[in-house]
Amino acid sequence: MLAYLQTFADEFSAFNIFRYITFRTGAATVTALLFVFLFGPAMIEILRFRQGKGQPIRADGPQTHFKKAGTPTMGGLMILTGVLVSALLWADLSSIYVWCVLAVTVGFGLIGFYDDYLKVKGASAKGFSGRARLGLEALIAGAAVFAIMRAGEGNTASALTLPFLKETVIQLGIFFVVFGAFVIVGAGNAVNLTDGLDGLAIVPVMIAAASFGLIAYLAGNVRFADYLQIHYVAGTGELSVLCGALIGAGLGFLWFNAPPAAIFMGDTGSLALGGMIGAVAVATKHEIVLAIIGGIFVMEAMSVIIQVASFKLTGKRVFKMAPIHHHFEQLGWTEPQVVIRFWIVAVVLALIGLSTLKLR
Repeated sequence: MLAYLQTFADEFSAFNIFRYITFRTGAATVTALLFVFLFGPAMIEILRFRQGKGQPIRADGPQTHFKKAGTPTMGGLMILTGVLVSALLWADLSSIYVWCVLAVTVGFGLIGFYDDYLKVKGASAKGFSGRARLGLEALIAGAAVFAIMRAGEGNTASALTLPFLKETVIQLGIFFVVFGAFVIVGAGNAVNLTDGLDGLAIVPVMIAAASFGLIAYLAGNVRFADYLQIHYVAGTGELSVLCGALIGAGLGFLWFNAPPAAIFMGDTGSLALGGMIGAVAVATKHEIVLAIIGGIFVMEAMSVIIQVASFKLTGKRVFKMAPIHHHFEQLGWTEPQVVIRFWIVAVVLALIGLSTLKLR
């Protein structure tokens, strides 16, 4: 909205500042942070009053988690509201990429909200049907990827680009929609699986958002893209503003989610944030880099897949408990140890992922 003021820069030089994505990204970060700080406590009280017993705790989960009973969930509403308000205020709303990413974020958020609602209403850890949920996610993600593909230019619009390689691309044609949808749905559910300890998911999400905010800015700037020899995608620079909004809202949420958590983000937040990061990765043509930067999420998802497959095929479990953060808890790590060590790994993976921008 405020980005429109740049059209008056010729008459009022002060409005020239709204042309700079860097300024609007910083402003979006601060705006989202302040929004969550100001309205977060009221939202927590409303959710606590409406939910009563709060988020149900898994009966087969670690025993130490039962002390968290009664903590309200759906805290993702705080994050999503902060992101939306900030993005609509500071992003250039003429960008198709902005609307595609916001559509995925809101769509996945609604699916997660319904899942959380069923869990709270039924006082059970079981919510929305897994197949139905995945089907809806795939439809939303597929539509967004199709729009992103149509908005793209050149031979990379429907192609998979590869890190460390300058010119090599893999043309997928219409199958890029399937691939892109898989990336977005996978990212959403991987973050969802990671969200099992206080602060465990939100910090790696912010690290990924900061990384992809930088990638979006560079990929959307023809000079920087040419210098780094990465694929230029016109218009994706605006996604930096959305990533900034996510960082600000995430910092605000972490204030309330720090141990002992006053609120959980729930599927409302984890699905939406993962889907948002996945959509940005698809738009900027850095899908494979997402697997590096979001390696924590990949590890969590793979631990569940391996555990389930192993138990069905052999009757034995590879991990003491899945997702893998529970495995480390069972090994004797305290919750803060698991969380902080996973944060450290997330930072290292982000640095490795960002190094692909220059190592060509």
